[in-house]
Amino acid sequence: MKKIKLTKYLLAAALAFSISSCHDDLDLMPNDPDMFTENDVFADATQAKFALAKVYASLAITGQTGAAGNPDIQGVDEGASQFSRSLFTLNVVTTDEAIIGWGDPGLPNMHAMTWGSNNSFIEGMYYRLATTVSFANSFIKNAEGLAEANPEVKKYIAEARFIRAYAYYNLMDLYANVPLVKEISSTTPMQSNRQEIFNFVESELLEIQNELAEARANEYGRVDKVASYALLSRLYLNAETWINEAKYSESIAYSNLAIQSGYSLHTTDVNGNGTAYDELFLADNDSNGAQNEFIFALNFDGNNSKTYGGSTFLVKAAIGGTMQPANSGVNGGWGGPRSTKSLVEKFQASQNDADGNPIAWSDKRAMFYTDGQTYEIANVSTFNEGYAVNKFSNKKSNGTNGNDATGEFVDTDVPMIRLAEVYLNYAEAVLRGGTGGDRATALSYINALRTRGYGNTTGNISNADLTLDFILDERSRELYWEGTRRTDLIRFNKFVSGYDWPFKGDVQNGTSVSDIRKIFPIPVNIIAINPNLTQNPGY
Repeated sequence: MKKIKLTKYLLAAALAFSISSCHDDLDLMPNDPDMFTENDVFADATQAKFALAKVYASLAITGQTGAAGNPDIQGVDEGASQFSRSLFTLNVVTTDEAIIGWGDPGLPNMHAMTWGSNNSFIEGMYYRLATTVSFANSFIKNAEGLAEANPEVKKYIAEARFIRAYAYYNLMDLYANVPLVKEISSTTPMQSNRQEIFNFVESELLEIQNELAEARANEYGRVDKVASYALLSRLYLNAETWINEAKYSESIAYSNLAIQSGYSLHTTDVNGNGTAYDELFLADNDSNGAQNEFIFALNFDGNNSKTYGGSTFLVKAAIGGTMQPANSGVNGGWGGPRSTKSLVEKFQASQNDADGNPIAWSDKRAMFYTDGQTYEIANVSTFNEGYAVNKFSNKKSNGTNGNDATGEFVDTDVPMIRLAEVYLNYAEAVLRGGTGGDRATALSYINALRTRGYGNTTGNISNADLTLDFILDERSRELYWEGTRRTDLIRFNKFVSGYDWPFKGDVQNGTSVSDIRKIFPIPVNIIAINPNLTQNPGY
């Protein structure tokens, strides 16, 4: 069977958000009959679809040959550079939701909020997103020749544009001022500001809506027009933070479109645990009903999409102490991230231990492992200090393991946007004064999430309970470890000051930090190769 050989891009080209050739003789046809050239890949719509898969895969896997070897990005740890793992490091480890005990250079600085412009984890995310933009730009350019005669290819291009917009959404959130490159170029790109990036992401998402597949009409794992609605809902919710312009009414409008588009909360308790929430994060979440809630997800398969990022990281890194890896369907644990008590405190305890520390919760979204774990953290590097989190698992709803018989790699798909988040976006935008929605509907959405979490209505709230502070806590209860927390805390003005958590600012009880921490520095290596760039303030 022929396999597409996907072009490797030079690191420097990826850093500059452009693609260039590393040889002068790439026009020569290869002698290997099993090697596809660019002409083969874009010969027809069927072959172009394989190239589109690489655009999607740039967010899920890390290279050409699996978990290790022949990576897309040189110079950084391959597993740590995977997108959702990088998002966890930058958007979760920096917050009250997680602390990590590993001493890799630069990693302890993330929760301590003491990072510099040469931090390899910040650099790795920048490279990853730059690579995704490069792959998308390349695909769009090469597929355009097929699009006029083939409506299906127009859909492929719209999907690549969504992935590119999603990459720029994250670049804007994390780094603020980055080059905006929409096509392959050999010139050194100029720097754009957040307003320009915001405008680009907004316009792209608006323009592609009619070219994307109808709601629920695409293959699972590929985006449809609802993904554009949902990302716009999130984009507008953060507009006041990023461009100093409130767009809460727009957030409500696109939340409504997403909510009314045929996706649904997963509420059927397949495995009989008393709630359907845990099934969102199991190895069969592509088929157990959870997929009906996933508007945009990264797909993983333990046999065919191996990576030490993705759900393999989320499952195995969180296992340590007295935890049994087999209970999560894997062959071992890495003993890294745990929760802080600030996350645990978001859930009302139903049982405490002899010391008064919580060990059980009626809200079954509180998926903490407490046996042998301390509630308080004195030593960040000791795994048994801080409750462990067993939210993600390589078990299926029927109790069997994922597809990789060795238990080395995990099958669980990782949701990037799910309907529950859109419910929360709607409620917050209403409370912030947006028009086009109402408190009664917002309350019903919040109680739908809480009913699922509790398995009954005992956790439902009244209208008087529905406040912005409650929404922030509810977002954490529903979305913890899913890569949204830093962005949320910044939007609520509680990231750098006004709210402390253990070891924030490298102080055991937490302390305020400088405003510069609201955005990350542009990596020093990027500045070195592009004289058009100016470093973010304070770095």
